[in-house]
Amino acid sequence: MAFILLGIGSHPIAMAANTAAATTVPTTSVNPTPIETAVGHYLDLLPANFHAIGSVPAMKSLIEAGNSMLIDVRNPAEYEVGHIPGAINLPLSDLERHLDAVPHDQDVVVYCSTGYRAAMAVMALQLQGFDRVKGFPPGFVGWEAAEQAVIPSANNWP
Repeated sequence: MAFILLGIGSHPIAMAANTAAATTVPTTSVNPTPIETAVGHYLDLLPANFHAIGSVPAMKSLIEAGNSMLIDVRNPAEYEVGHIPGAINLPLSDLERHLDAVPHDQDVVVYCSTGYRAAMAVMALQLQGFDRVKGFPPGFVGWEAAEQAVIPSANNWP
């Protein structure tokens, strides 16, 4: 019999094992249901950036076209330090109370610092029936890193 010493962090755990004996590990096979297969196939067919504006140049083009609403879902203090030109501030925590400010008949782009809050906002808005909403995963951090214009200002709530 041999001892195998395992540990987690600084907490060692000793485990005895007979290393001469063959070890078998039970396995299970999970076959996807027809609906799981269909959903997986559907998601695989979605074009890249289906729910997102994935690059700073694409975002810049969208802003220059002038037919999209840009929503910054960061908190007001973050927005006041600087935001993407043309953006209004609807913090994620207040988004549900301001759904009347979000148009159903216009493209909407949502961003935050790095994309996490924007992804939640996109999902929340889509669940509320807004089907023309996309996120901007590079976020404000990506916008600044690309040395794009930033507007510092007082809060711009609708």
